[in-house]
Amino acid sequence: MAETGNGLSNLSVAIIGAGPAGYYTAEALTDQNDHVLVDIIDALPTPFGLIRAGVAPDHQSIKNVSRRYEATAGRDHVHFIGNMRLGRDVTLAELMQLYDAVVLATGAPKDRTLGIDGENLPGVVGSGAFVGWYNSHPDFRDLCPDLQVAAVAVIGNGNVAVDVARILAKTPHEMEATDLARHAADCIHKSPIRDIYLIGRRGPLDASFTPKELGELNALEEAVALVNPADLPDASIDATLEGTAKKNMPILRAMAANRPEDAKRVRLHLQFCWRPMAVLGDERVCGLRLERTKVVDGKAVGTGQTEVLPVGLVVPAIGYRSSPIEDVPYDEAKGRFRNDDGRISDRLYAVGWAKRGPTGTIGTNKPDGLDVAARILTEVKPGLRPGRAGLEELIRDRGLTVVTFRDWKKIEAAEVAHATGGAPREKFTDVSEMVKVAKG
Repeated sequence: MAETGNGLSNLSVAIIGAGPAGYYTAEALTDQNDHVLVDIIDALPTPFGLIRAGVAPDHQSIKNVSRRYEATAGRDHVHFIGNMRLGRDVTLAELMQLYDAVVLATGAPKDRTLGIDGENLPGVVGSGAFVGWYNSHPDFRDLCPDLQVAAVAVIGNGNVAVDVARILAKTPHEMEATDLARHAADCIHKSPIRDIYLIGRRGPLDASFTPKELGELNALEEAVALVNPADLPDASIDATLEGTAKKNMPILRAMAANRPEDAKRVRLHLQFCWRPMAVLGDERVCGLRLERTKVVDGKAVGTGQTEVLPVGLVVPAIGYRSSPIEDVPYDEAKGRFRNDDGRISDRLYAVGWAKRGPTGTIGTNKPDGLDVAARILTEVKPGLRPGRAGLEELIRDRGLTVVTFRDWKKIEAAEVAHATGGAPREKFTDVSEMVKVAKG
C-alpha cells in the first residue's frame, strides 16, 4: 500500500493503452487529485497510439497534440510502461489485483468487415491495417499490399477513406516532409495506379468527411478529383444546409466542374449512392460489384442497378472494433466493451473508442477522460492494493524488458537523427530494434 508524505494513501490506477484516451484520463486524474499514481501500460515501446500510427503522415500539425501528452507524461505521478502486452506479459485479472482501478483505453484496432462474398481474397486490405502499414506500425510492417494495379476502390465516406485515397494519389514531392514509412513510400510511388474510387453507400449530404480533408483532394499535384454532377443535390438547397454539409457542398461542386481529361496522372472518383455487393476474383481481386442505392429515411436502399468496377485492390474504411478481452463484457454489435457511461464493473472502466466505439475526433477523448476520472475518484477507495510497486515486482519476477518514457525519448531521438530529406523522423518498425535503442 503506497502512502504520501503526509500519511494519506495514494489511489493507484492502471491505464491500458497509451493513446489520446489514456493520456487524457491520466491528465484528468492527476489534475483532480494530488494523491493518484497512474501507470500507463502499452504493448508497444512507443506512446501516443493513433497519434503516431493512425494520423496521416502528411498531417504533421495534428501530431503536435502529443506535446500535451508529453507534459502529462512528465508528471511525477504518471509512469509509462511500454513493451508490456496485456494477455502475454500480464493478465487483466493480475492488474485488478495490483491496482485500485483499471481503465481500458485500448482503442479499436480491428477492421470491421464488409460481410460480402470475396472479401477474403488477396487484394482486400482493411484500412486499419493499410494505415498501420504506411505509418510504420510494427504489427503491419510485413503487410506488403500489392499496389501493382491500375485501379483501387476505397470503401467509405469518412476521413480515413479520404486519407487512404490521398496518400495513394500524392507524389513523392508532396510527401517529402512527412513520416510516411520508407517501405510504403517505395511501394506507393512505384505503383501504376491511375484510378482511385472513393465509394459511399449514401449521398454527399450524409458523408462524414470534414471540409479540410475533402478540400485537400481538390488540391493535389498529379490527381484530379471527380464528382458526377448528377450525384449532387440541386444548388437551390445549398442556402438551407448547415454544419459540415454546408461547407462540403461548394468543394464537391468544384470537383463536379473538373474534367477527367485534365492533364494529371491519377483520376480520383468520388462516387455516392453505391454499395459493395461482392469482391470479384479467383486467386486475387479483379473487380468490385456495386449496387446503386437511394437514401430512404436516412438509410441506403438498393435499387437493383449494378455495375462492376475493374479494380485490383479494395480498401474497406467502414469502421473499427475493439479487441475483446477475456472475462470483459463485450458488445458485438457495436464493437466495444459493454459499459455504463464508462464503468464496466467494480473498479474496471473504459474510455475512448473502447468505451463508445470508433466515433469522434482526437479531442472527443478529453471529456471521456474527465468523466471517467471523476467516477474513479468518487467510486474507488484508495490504497487497498500495492499498485506500481506490485507491478515492478511482477516485471522483475518474469524477467520482462519494459520501456519507460525516458527510454522512449531515446527511440524518438534516434528516429529524428535517422530522418533524411525533409522528413521529421524515420520511424523504427521493429520492436526489438526499438528496445535495443531504448536500453542503449
